[in-house]
Amino acid sequence: MYKKYFPAIITVMTILFSSCCNRQSNETAEIFGDETLIKIKTELVSEFSRLQPKVIQPAEGYLKYPYLIPAGFYKQMWDWDGFFIGNHLASIGKPEYLKYWSLNLISGIDSTGYVSGCATTKGPRPIFGKFAMKPFLSQGVYFAAQALNDFSWIEPHYGALMKVLEYRDRTQLDTTYNCYFWDNAMQSGADNNPAMNYFWEEDHRSFLAPDASTFQLREIIAQSLIAKELGKHEDHQLLREKARALKDSINKHLWSEQDKIYYTVDRETGEFYRRVSYSSIIPLVQKLAPTEKGKDMIRKYLCNTAELKAKYGYRSLSKRDPDYNNKNIIVPFSNWQGPVWPIANYLYSIALKNYGFDNELRWLAGTVGTLLLNDIRQWDSMHENYHADTGEPLAPAADHVDVNGKFVGFIGWNLCTQNILEGVAEDKWMLLELPD
Repeated sequence: MYKKYFPAIITVMTILFSSCCNRQSNETAEIFGDETLIKIKTELVSEFSRLQPKVIQPAEGYLKYPYLIPAGFYKQMWDWDGFFIGNHLASIGKPEYLKYWSLNLISGIDSTGYVSGCATTKGPRPIFGKFAMKPFLSQGVYFAAQALNDFSWIEPHYGALMKVLEYRDRTQLDTTYNCYFWDNAMQSGADNNPAMNYFWEEDHRSFLAPDASTFQLREIIAQSLIAKELGKHEDHQLLREKARALKDSINKHLWSEQDKIYYTVDRETGEFYRRVSYSSIIPLVQKLAPTEKGKDMIRKYLCNTAELKAKYGYRSLSKRDPDYNNKNIIVPFSNWQGPVWPIANYLYSIALKNYGFDNELRWLAGTVGTLLLNDIRQWDSMHENYHADTGEPLAPAADHVDVNGKFVGFIGWNLCTQNILEGVAEDKWMLLELPD
């Protein structure tokens, strides 16, 4: 006889949960007042200005332009690493390096539209089979041109960029759902994300993915904006229509109304693979969820300490997940099964900004900024990721040293933490906005 009261009870419980989550956020954020955040930002910018030159290498061999590396453990030029490093450099008045990153990758596009996600001075480095770079090339070209206020240099490469989009449609678009998939987690860059298949030799499933689909949506939007700038109006319209259709498909097939989150979907069964991971949050970077749904999702998962929020930043995998761990893994995978990744936290910061979570942003900026400062003070470098619950620096391990016995560390896209702090402290944001 009490069934008629169930909807009201559920509503009250939801309000109480949201209120508790917001109260927790407010109380935590109070630790980082304006003066504290400015102090953290100032110190971090000083340290970054010293470390940052290590990510820039002079042109050599196959790489005809100065190229960007994560530094330390990695000496190669990588796809999304270079994209985020290049955008950070553009944000501090050095946009030419994002252009150079684009041109180095464009030179590796073959006749089919394939371009490797890794390049060295000796040439492209196909890894784990011939899967393409992650969907960031047209975005990098667009943001570089925008920062330089010059789109003319793109014209000779426009056809090659279109060919890259066509290649991805042939190899990673599921036409049944009109969504994109990764063949395996390694291809996504979140190497051992349990929301996907990372033991691909034994497990041949592949998953429609919120991150793959959103990143490719952004590629299509970026290419449409490039087409517009270059006067290619027919391509501009066709790409805009393709982007709208993809946005609709993501919200139709990857959004779980029951759980209020984006999930990966098993391509064979069409069923949600209910793992709350980093990739679930990526659609919010492009504001794909309507305002209230996006806010509900953030409250339920990102600002929930039982899910993604930890003492030292936001986790890469929900604490509730049976595979959750904070192991120090770098070979053969990097560990995206729980540790705090500064780059994931940068992407989360865009989602938080998009949906108006200012207190959470203050907490994030102060927490991760302090984490990196402490790391630099101890190691004179940084790490790729950190134990979510203790703050312990993880990969690379302490035994990764150079010929002089000095810890090699990691720099790379951790530099984007500066952009979070500048956004919160100075209202100077790097949101990588692409109007759709």
